[in-house]
Amino acid sequence: MAIDNTLVMIMAGGEGKRLYPLTKDRAKPAVPFGGRYRIIDFVINNFINSGFYKIKVLTQYKSDSLNKHITRGWALSPFLDQYVDLAPAQMRTGNDWYKGTADAVYQNIFHITDEDPRYVCVFGGDHIYKMKVSQMLDFHIEKKADLSISAIPIPIEEASEFGIMEVDENWKLINFVEKPQYKPKSIPGQPDKCLASMGNYIFDKEILLDALNRDARKEDSSHDFGKNVIPMLLEEGKNIYVYNFATNSFPGMNKAEQGYWRDVGSIDAYWQANMDLLDYDPELNLYSKEWPLRTFNYNYPPAKFVWEEGDRVGMATNSMVSEGCIISGGGLSHCVLSPKVRINSYSSVTDSILMENVEVGRYCQIKKAIIDKNVIIPPHCKIGFDKEQDLKRGFHVSEGGVTVVPKGAIL
Repeated sequence: MAIDNTLVMIMAGGEGKRLYPLTKDRAKPAVPFGGRYRIIDFVINNFINSGFYKIKVLTQYKSDSLNKHITRGWALSPFLDQYVDLAPAQMRTGNDWYKGTADAVYQNIFHITDEDPRYVCVFGGDHIYKMKVSQMLDFHIEKKADLSISAIPIPIEEASEFGIMEVDENWKLINFVEKPQYKPKSIPGQPDKCLASMGNYIFDKEILLDALNRDARKEDSSHDFGKNVIPMLLEEGKNIYVYNFATNSFPGMNKAEQGYWRDVGSIDAYWQANMDLLDYDPELNLYSKEWPLRTFNYNYPPAKFVWEEGDRVGMATNSMVSEGCIISGGGLSHCVLSPKVRINSYSSVTDSILMENVEVGRYCQIKKAIIDKNVIIPPHCKIGFDKEQDLKRGFHVSEGGVTVVPKGAIL
């Protein structure tokens, strides 16, 4: 089978500057999401659920928490030649860290030559979506493509924010423009839409190895797939096809989930994607039995809700509460809680994300906030109500008004 002859390389070295301070001590793919997951869990689940079991995770920036998560949570069976292996930056080709996405794969080229696959998947590790990757591989093989790129249709007026691919009627790539400042060519048959690159690629191995070796010798290259390698291959007339992610389907998919893909690259986008999980019929369903979302399992007790005395009621509405949490006489509304969060009596928390091991003291009021892990909030604190006051206390406030309390902050 083609899947068995495919090596997966996940790019997980992203710094995630726009997610600061959530990325102060961790890489973007390691940022918690949806209570008990990490961002990288979604792309790994996509491959595992699609039948791909040879996976290399390329790490670089502040990767300690990511390394621990992968090691503890993603142990496949080496007896069956299945693995999710870490591939940390090692400066194997010189004295530089990864200079771009193509250079990251080039510096790990020995993984490809050692495994000797027929196909190589190069996917990003910092987006939220579900995808049956085997359908894209089938497309790649059917088209006899040298390279296939997954893309998502977007309104043409948003083109300047993405890398845009222009295709012919057969979905063969004819032009690639990074964040065009003009109106790009629309999708055939859809005049109001264009195609944004998702940064996910399937290469024939020989095409990839040759392109990486030639790009590495170019001193004026940024050594990036989007900026350098793809334009080079396009200019040379290689068979490059674009896979329409909106046509992808997976077991258990509901109508709202078709084409769902989020780049949670900013605080506001990250907050909104978490809040979207709380909808009655969410665009991303975490509860599907047909498409399980695996992650590292904590050995914590079930969540507990205690006290029901007058206005001292432990209660959560329209919220997700992870294991190990204790809601002790306080109230939650429209919140996402990671494991081991404690909400004490008479406190109110709304529209917020609380990460692992956060404790909220009595009589606190919190709204539209992200509280990073290991923060103890003393009694009577108000967060998210006064921007100037929040900034004075060293918190970050996003353009959309989301207050972020950094990891381990002392209040």
